[in-house]
Amino acid sequence: MQAKRPIVALCYDFDGTLAPGNMQEYGFFSGLGDIAKTFWREATILARENAADPILCYMMLMIQKAREGKIKTTHEALQGYGRDVRFFPGVEDWFARIQAFGKEAGVEVEHYIVSSGLRELIEGSAIGKVFKKIYACSFLYDNNDCAVWPANVVNYTTKTQYLFRINKGITDDTDNTAVNAFVPEAERRIPFSRIIYLGDGLTDVPCMRLVRLQGGISIAVYQKRRAQTAKQLLQEDRVNYAMEADYSAGGKLERLVQDAIRRIALSHRMTTLAGQNHRHRTPGE
Repeated sequence: MQAKRPIVALCYDFDGTLAPGNMQEYGFFSGLGDIAKTFWREATILARENAADPILCYMMLMIQKAREGKIKTTHEALQGYGRDVRFFPGVEDWFARIQAFGKEAGVEVEHYIVSSGLRELIEGSAIGKVFKKIYACSFLYDNNDCAVWPANVVNYTTKTQYLFRINKGITDDTDNTAVNAFVPEAERRIPFSRIIYLGDGLTDVPCMRLVRLQGGISIAVYQKRRAQTAKQLLQEDRVNYAMEADYSAGGKLERLVQDAIRRIALSHRMTTLAGQNHRHRTPGE
């Protein structure tokens, strides 16, 4: 009987990690005209003045501005705005390449999103169908299928719970019992040592640090003109590596992730072999 391949989870932030800027700045903002120029500033002020969650504020403001600008906020429309999102070099065929490499190395690679962006826009983007699961903010809809209220909010601290869901193999977003239940490390679907997390900024720090401290690999990606934050995270030992956000075939980032997958595969083989030898030992050895 062929041994089951170990699963490696690649977990990604979205904005600034896979795509430059914020996803709303593509299709959604194009229909708002001058309103879009002050959107993020307004969202920040709204959060500060009300001691509110910045993510909740931006989501509320999206609905408000859409109504003022008379643009659609149906589920279908929001997914449609995602089609305009543009990505860093190599992103669109990255996932298939890494999965193929994983199979050659003897592992199964799964891709996950853990983002404070909008699930609807991510689902509608060119890469929306490649992920095992998209953990991101989302809206509730009325009887006319128009967004009226936040349904799910993912901020920089709540991001970590989704890593535990991935770790334990919990796919139900509403199951808050199983995610907090004790599960022995050996029984978890994807140990943290097989998780690779890619993020771009300070909002990813809790996730990157958690993965790193639990034996996984955290990678801070950056655009050339914004390298300082990633390099600072590296200097402070919050991440394992800092790499330019270039996902092109044969590039430095791809080679790094391939090396990480090789290491995980080798570790699994050595652990399996050690277990087999232990079971086959004769009494007195």
